[in-house]
Amino acid sequence: MSHDGDCFLVPGPVRMNSACLEALSTPAITARGSEFRDIMARLNSGLRYAFNLSPSSDKRKNESWSGDDGYKVITVSGSGTAAMEMVMANRFRPNDRVLVPTNGKFGERVAEMGARFCNVKHLKYEWGRAFDFGEIEEQLARGNWEALAICHNETSSGITQDAAELAEMCQRHGVAFILDGITSVGGLPVHPEEWGAEAVVVGAQKCTAGPSGIAAIAVNQRFIDRCIAIRNQDDSNPTYYLDIIPALKKGSDDQTPWTPAINPAMGWAAALETLKEEGLENRWNRCKMLAEGVRKLFLDLGFELLADEFFRSTTVTAILYPEGINDDWRTRLKEEYSTQVIGGQDHLKGKMFRIGSMGETPVSEMIEGCKRMISCFKDFEIDLPEVDVESYF
Repeated sequence: MSHDGDCFLVPGPVRMNSACLEALSTPAITARGSEFRDIMARLNSGLRYAFNLSPSSDKRKNESWSGDDGYKVITVSGSGTAAMEMVMANRFRPNDRVLVPTNGKFGERVAEMGARFCNVKHLKYEWGRAFDFGEIEEQLARGNWEALAICHNETSSGITQDAAELAEMCQRHGVAFILDGITSVGGLPVHPEEWGAEAVVVGAQKCTAGPSGIAAIAVNQRFIDRCIAIRNQDDSNPTYYLDIIPALKKGSDDQTPWTPAINPAMGWAAALETLKEEGLENRWNRCKMLAEGVRKLFLDLGFELLADEFFRSTTVTAILYPEGINDDWRTRLKEEYSTQVIGGQDHLKGKMFRIGSMGETPVSEMIEGCKRMISCFKDFEIDLPEVDVESYF
C-alpha cells in the first residue's frame, strides 16, 4: 500500500469523495419541486442508515424520514451546533432541569447552550477523564431531572462516553437521554433505539464524510410529543428558524420549512450512498482499526495519550507533545510534509495534537501520514525508536 499527495488527518471536516464533490457542483434547482424532494428522500433514507435506525424508502411520498422504530430524521440547514440548539430549544422549558456532564470543549458547549433554554447543572470533569458514574447516578436518583444530555464522542480530548451505561441510568430513573453524536454517528457504534435516546444529532462533515454546514437529528415519538405539548402549553423557548414544529409538518412531504441547503443536501446524500456501500459496521471497524494502530504506534514511540485508557475514541486520538515541542511542529508538518493534523484547544493549545480516524480515511493515508509525523518530530531532534509503521495497521 502507498499513498501519494497530501495527508489530511484532521477530525473533521474530513475529505469528501468525488461523488460528493460532483453532487455539490450540481447546477441550481428549485427547492420546492419534485427533483429536490427526490434528493431529500435519498438523504433521509441515508441518514436513517447512518443513525443505525430501521430502513426506509429512498423514494419521495413514502415516508423516507420514518421507520418501524418510531424515529424520524430531520435535516437542519446549519452545522451540528444548530441541530443541537434545535433539540435543546424545543425539547425543554426554561425551568426544566437538565444534567450535563462534560470532559471536553464540545460537551461544555452543550452545557453552555442548554443554559440558554433550560436549567442546566454542569458536572465539569477534567478533559479526557471518564465521567464519575457514581456522581451521575446520585444526581439522577434525586428524581427531579428532566433529562441527561451528553457529548457522546469528545473530539477535543479524544474520549468516548459509555452511552450504554448512561442510557441505562436514564431509563431506570425515568429521564430523557439526549445525545450529541456529531462526531460519533457513522463512525462508531450508536444505538438510538436500544439506548432509548430521545434525540441524537449528527454533523455531515465528520464521520459520514459529507459537506460542512448541514446536519440532522433523529428523534423518537416521545421527543416529538413533548415538543408539541410544550408549545401547546405556551411555555416554550422563543424560536423561529430552529422551530421544530414546522420541520415536523414538512418532513412527511420530503421538505424543509425554510430554504434548504440544496447543494450540501445533494453532496451529503452522495456521501451516505458511499457509507451504505462500505457498510456501517465495516466503517465502525475501519475507524477502530486506524485509531488502535495510531494509539499503539505513538505509545510505543514514547508519547502519552490524553484520554483515559478504556474510553479512548476510535474517531480521534489526542496525543500530548513531548517536552520542548509546540504547534511549530504542526506548521512544519503541513508546510514541508503536506500533512495536516489538528492542535489542542483552550488550555491544551500548543500542548497536544489530534489525529482523526473518521470518514473515508484509507489505511494507506494513515500509514504515510504517521511516517511523515515521525520524520517531522526527528527534524525537531526528538529521539524516537525505529518502528515498522505498516505493522501497526
